[in-house]
Amino acid sequence: MIDVVMPQMGESIVEGTLTKWLKQIGERVERDEPLFEISTDKVDTEIPAPAAGTLAARLVDEGKTVAINTVVARIDETGAAAAMAAPSKAAAAPHPAPAMQGPEPRPPEPSPAPQPPQPEIPPVQLPRPEEPPGLLPEPEPMQAAEPAGPLSPLVRRMARENNIDLRLVRGTGAGGRITKQDVENYLAQRAAQAAQPAPQAAAPAPAAPGLALPRVDAAKTRVEPMSIMRAKIAEHMLASVRTSPHVTTVHKVDMTRVAKIRARHKEDVQARYGFSLSYLPFVARAAVEAIRAFPLANASVEGTNIIHHNEVNIGIAVALENGLIVPVIRNADEKNIIGLQRAIADLAARARSRQLKPDEVQGGTFSITNFGSFGSLFGTPIINQPQVAILGLGAVEKTPVVLDGDAIAIRSISLMGLTFDHRLIDGAYADQFMQKLRSVLESWSEEIL
Repeated sequence: MIDVVMPQMGESIVEGTLTKWLKQIGERVERDEPLFEISTDKVDTEIPAPAAGTLAARLVDEGKTVAINTVVARIDETGAAAAMAAPSKAAAAPHPAPAMQGPEPRPPEPSPAPQPPQPEIPPVQLPRPEEPPGLLPEPEPMQAAEPAGPLSPLVRRMARENNIDLRLVRGTGAGGRITKQDVENYLAQRAAQAAQPAPQAAAPAPAAPGLALPRVDAAKTRVEPMSIMRAKIAEHMLASVRTSPHVTTVHKVDMTRVAKIRARHKEDVQARYGFSLSYLPFVARAAVEAIRAFPLANASVEGTNIIHHNEVNIGIAVALENGLIVPVIRNADEKNIIGLQRAIADLAARARSRQLKPDEVQGGTFSITNFGSFGSLFGTPIINQPQVAILGLGAVEKTPVVLDGDAIAIRSISLMGLTFDHRLIDGAYADQFMQKLRSVLESWSEEIL
């Protein structure tokens, strides 16, 4: 039997959610053939089978979140799949029982080595009936101790952003380790406590107008739970808004020179390299030059410290069918227009086919989102934490413009906005960044081919 484990999906990721099984028990699977899909706080992807054979057991249900290195399935290389226990039962036991050969079950044989733990993520623990409603239970002595086990960067960040004393959070991971789900459970409890009136109050205060959800007729509505990806996007957007004071400055950029260069080389690039030449690599190249002149746009904030990044790793937002992902072009400052366009086309194609690798969505230091590709002229994107700036591109449109001497000409114009973290970047600095970016684009001189 070959054990299939929840893989390590990046340095800071300690757990993943198994969202979909792609093979049934007893079904043949080839080596490197997609076996199941997972979702983490960084990437959604398909996990290939480590060996060829027959899927003998699925030990984790769809929708379950488990720690890395947890055994989630077993593959029988001989091809003789045994009937295994249901996933929900198997996931609850660290050592699943062997296949049943008769009407009487045999006791499980001792394993030669301990299997990796398979923790279940518990639901939010509500107060016991004897406790006053709305109050969190008093922390037990063990909860006031230092957190057990190592803390992941994600857990530390969530605690810092939400002002949580991790000694009050009960860890359910291996060895009592605190997981992301444990922090979310604690936040849910804390929110429930804040929402409940004090038990000694004579009468609850009237609710603020507009906060109550409207009453709806169940027969006229349809309830759909968020997908894993949509829930995580929502979580990240809220965390970003709570973390950074967002400010956006918008500049009008004359893209006429770039548009003519692009039109002149578009067919040659397609014929020679097999991909189309868009405006995006020109903007990414100009952003690199602006970052060199104004490097705070490529930094990040950690507490009261400024982290200066020596590499320029640009994240490019890619719209998916029902979500969004931001793969990263590493060392973007070392690439020319063709190299940037190749990287953009490759990452976008693999993002949409769910073939990105975990490290390809990590380590970004600056982001670009091209909402102009859908016809939008202007937007205010959310900063991709822990970055401090994101550049938004509006559509390039033919526009009548008044030139020097009161002449009117038709120019290719785009509205570009820099959304920045006002903790670190001031308005004047952001405008100087945008002036540099605009200058590079409007006086483009770099060779394409």
